Amino acid sequence: MRAVGPGGRDAAFDTEVLSGSLGSRIDLAVKRGAARRRELLELVRPYLAGVDARVKRDLPVARRVICHLIEHRPDEELVEGETLTTVVAAAAEPSKRIRKGLRWYADLPFGDQLPSDLLRLRRSDLVPVTHIDDIVWADGKLRVTGFAYLAGLSVRSRRFNWATVVLRGPRWLPPIRMRTRRVLAPEATHGAREPGCNYDWSGFTAELSPWSLRWRGAVRGAVSAVRRRMRHRPSVPDATTWRAEIVFWSRGARATGLLRGFSIGRAERPAGRRLKPGWWARPVWTSDRALQIVLQPNRAELKGVSVDGERLELTISLPGRTVTKGHARLGGHRIAADFTPSGDGTRVVVGLAVPALLQEKDGRRLWVEPKGDPAASVMLADLVETRTTVGDREITVLGDRRDRVVVSAHRIRPVITSAVWEGPELVLRGDYPDAAGPRTLTLRHRSGLSYWIPMERSGDAFTVRVRPAGMDRFGDAVPLASGTWNMSLRHPSGEIVPLRVDHAALPGFDEDPRTFDGRTYRMISTRFDVPVVTVDEDRPADERGVAGTHVLRRVFYPAQRTEPLTDATVYVVNDGRLYADSVRAIYEERLRRGDDREHIWIVKDGAFVPQGGATVVRAGSREHHAALARSRHIIANTFLPTWFRAREDQVVVQTWHGTPAKHMGNDQPHMQRDPRPPIWHRQAAEVRGWDLLLSQSPWATPVLRKAFGYKGEVLESGLPRNDVLTSPDREALAAAVRARLGLAPGKRVILYAPTWRDYDRKNAMVKLDLAKAREALGADHEILVRAHPMQAMPAVPDIARDVTTYPDIAELLLVTDVLVTDYSSVMFDFACTGRPIVFYGYDLAKYSSKRGLYIDLPEQAPGPVLSTSAEVVDALRSIDEVAAAHADRYDAFRATFAPKDDGKATARVVDHLFP
Repeated sequence: MRAVGPGGRDAAFDTEVLSGSLGSRIDLAVKRGAARRRELLELVRPYLAGVDARVKRDLPVARRVICHLIEHRPDEELVEGETLTTVVAAAAEPSKRIRKGLRWYADLPFGDQLPSDLLRLRRSDLVPVTHIDDIVWADGKLRVTGFAYLAGLSVRSRRFNWATVVLRGPRWLPPIRMRTRRVLAPEATHGAREPGCNYDWSGFTAELSPWSLRWRGAVRGAVSAVRRRMRHRPSVPDATTWRAEIVFWSRGARATGLLRGFSIGRAERPAGRRLKPGWWARPVWTSDRALQIVLQPNRAELKGVSVDGERLELTISLPGRTVTKGHARLGGHRIAADFTPSGDGTRVVVGLAVPALLQEKDGRRLWVEPKGDPAASVMLADLVETRTTVGDREITVLGDRRDRVVVSAHRIRPVITSAVWEGPELVLRGDYPDAAGPRTLTLRHRSGLSYWIPMERSGDAFTVRVRPAGMDRFGDAVPLASGTWNMSLRHPSGEIVPLRVDHAALPGFDEDPRTFDGRTYRMISTRFDVPVVTVDEDRPADERGVAGTHVLRRVFYPAQRTEPLTDATVYVVNDGRLYADSVRAIYEERLRRGDDREHIWIVKDGAFVPQGGATVVRAGSREHHAALARSRHIIANTFLPTWFRAREDQVVVQTWHGTPAKHMGNDQPHMQRDPRPPIWHRQAAEVRGWDLLLSQSPWATPVLRKAFGYKGEVLESGLPRNDVLTSPDREALAAAVRARLGLAPGKRVILYAPTWRDYDRKNAMVKLDLAKAREALGADHEILVRAHPMQAMPAVPDIARDVTTYPDIAELLLVTDVLVTDYSSVMFDFACTGRPIVFYGYDLAKYSSKRGLYIDLPEQAPGPVLSTSAEVVDALRSIDEVAAAHADRYDAFRATFAPKDDGKATARVVDHLFP
C-alpha cells in the first residue's frame, strides 16, 4: 500500500491496480485468516475511500463486490465471519451468472443484500474466450476457423447467436467485417475450464477477400506518401496492420474481444499470399498470441547467397528504389553494404565474415537501411533457403514464419524432409550432413522421461522409425505417455542438437492424428519448424475436459455409490502409473492361491499391462469411477482421487510406499499453518476412509499414525513388496532382472537412489561424481542411478545406467550389491538383505532443518554417513571393510526398522484380508 499511495490521483492507475496486483493480493489476504483480513481492512479501506466511484463501478464484478463490502460492512463481520471468503470462493466460478430481462448479473452470495447494479456484468466481465483452430487460404480467400464464447454462458444452438470477425486498422481507415457464420465446435466444451456449460455452437468460420485489404492499403499508402513528400522525403511503401476482433451477441449478452490463442501446428504458421508483385497479405501472431493481418510490401528481397572462403556474401534487391548509400544490419550489429543502382532498383551486396558468424549462438534477422529511408526487413521471396557446412558447423540463411531472412550458425542439425505413417510406425526421413557415424534420436517428455531410437544413415540421408504405441522400456513395450515429446540427438562432443523440419516440407506436412489402442498420436511442427510428437488418450466425448469430469464426479459417481457392491478388488499404484510395490505383491499372492474373484487394475496412460487375467481400467474413465464406487476391496499405496469417498461396507487398504525417514503428512511445517492448507483437509478426508494401514515395524506404527492422524486398524505385517528380497527363488529372479537390465553376470552392482528435495525439485544434476566412481571402481562394477519420481529426471552419462523409469524398485534392490542413498525409505527396505548401505548426506543439515527427519541418521544409520562424493567413492572402494565396521549397527537397525521383512509379509496380509 505504500507503493500504491493514496487513491484518487489517477483513474487509469487506480483501475490497473484494483484489477491487477492489488486486487489479487486482496483475494489472497482474504483466504489467509482473521489477522490478515484485519490488516487488509486497515490498509485498503482508506485507499478505496479516495478512488472515484466510476472506477469501482467498471471493475470486474467480483472485485467490485469485495470493494463494496470492505467499504460498507462492519469489521467484525468481515474479519471474524466468512463473508469475504465466501464471495472470493464463489467469484472463482464464472458459471454463476443469471439473466434478468435483457441483462446479465453475477449470482454471488449475499446478492439479495446488495444493490442489483453492483452485480450487473459490465464490459470488464464480458471478455470472450477465443481460440483459433486453423487459418488457411481457400479459393483466393483467407479462412479463419475457431470458437469464441463468454465463460459461464452456454451456447447450445444457432438461435440468438451471432458473431462477426472485424479487422481494425489505423483509426481513420474503415474496419473490415469478415463474412462470419457460427458452426458446431464441441471441442470448445471439452476444453472449457468451467463445468456445467455447453459451448458446442460457439464455433465460427470467417472469410476475408484480399480486395478489402488492397484498397484500404492503397488509400493509406497514398496518404502516407503525401505526408512524406510534404516533409520533402521520398515516398516509401509501408505495411498496414489490422488487429482481429470478434464481436458477438449470445443470449442477450454482447461482447467484443481480440482473437487470441491458437492450436499448435499449422495454425501457428499461417501462410502468406502474394497479392501482386512485391505485395503480400500475411496473417501473423503477436507476442501475446493475438491475431493480426498485415498488408506488407517486400521492400528488400534476397536474391543470392554465396560462400567464398571466409566470406559469406548476400545479394539483395531493392525494387523501385534507386539508392547509392546506406548500410545493413544483422540483428543489432551494423554492417557495411555496397549499394549499386541497377535497372529500376538497387542492388545491395552484404559481406559477412564466416569466422565471426561461427562464434554466434543465436540466429539474427537481416535488415537494410537505405539512406533517408526507414529500415527494411530483407525477405526471402522466391529464393531457396541455403545451408552451408563449415567443418562440424553450418551457416544457414533461412526464412522465418513471416518470410523474413534469418542468418545463423550452429552445430549441423538433422532436417526432417518427410514424416510418413506406415501403419502404427512413424517414419522420419531427412538430411544430416554431419560426419558419418552412429547417432541416436532422443524423444524427451517435459517430465524428463526419455527414449532413445537408433538413426539409420546413408550418406547425408537419415531414417528414424518410431513406434509410439510400443516403445521399449527395459524389455516391455509401453506407449508414449500423454503430452508433448521433443526430438534431439546428442553429438559426440556432448552437445544436444535439436531436429528441425525442412521449411519446404511444411505446406504438405501431415499433422493429422492417428489412433492406436485407444491413444491418439500426432506428428506436429510447432513454433514454425520444431518437430514434436503429441500424445493424448482417446476419451469418449462425455469424459473430456472439465465438463466431462464434472458430470462423472458430481452425477455418475454418486449414483454408482448407491448400487450394490460387487465382490471385486481394485488395485492402484501411484495413481495407476506402476505395476509394482506392495499392491502388486498382494495381487500376485492372491493369484497364486487361485483367488478367482474379480481383480481390477487402474492404469494411467497405458503405463503397463498387469499379469494374470485382471480387468484393466483406464484412470479417469467412467469405468474407473464405477470400480471405486462398487468394489468391495480397494488396495492402494498412496492417496486415492480427491473425488473418492469410501462407503461403509467397503474395505480400503493403505499399504503406503515405505517407512518414512523424512517428515511427512501432518509433521511437515506447512501442514501446521493456520488456517490449514487445502492439502491438510484433503488428507484428513482421505484418511477417514481407510480401514487398514500396513506397517513395516513397531517403530513405524506410531510415526504413521501421527503423520496421517490415523486412528484405525494397523497391521504390522512388514511390507509385502520386500518379500522378493528374501524369497527362496531370489537368485533366479535376480538373474532375470539382470538380463532385463543388460547387466553382465559377475559384476558388482552399485545403486544410487536418492530421495527428492522439496526446495530443489527441478535440479536434474546427479550429485554423486559418477566419473570418479567409474574410474575408482573399474570395469567390474555396474553403476545404476535411480532418481525419485518427484525430482527432475537425472542427466546420467553413459558411464552409468539410468534406471529411474524401471517399474519396480524391489527388483532393482534384488540385484543391488551396495546401496548408496540419503534420506530415502529405501534404506529400510534394503536392510533385510544384509548388504552394505552407504549414506551420501551432502545436505544433511539443510534437509533436516527444511524437511525434518524421524531418525538421527549419524547415530542410527547402518552404514557411514558421508558429506562429499570423494568420501563416498573411497567407501565404495573398500566396501567390505566399511560393512564389517558397521555390522553391529546394521543388526540393530534391521531389528528396529525391518523385523517383519522375513519373506512372509504378503501371506500375513492376504490371510488377514481374505481368510
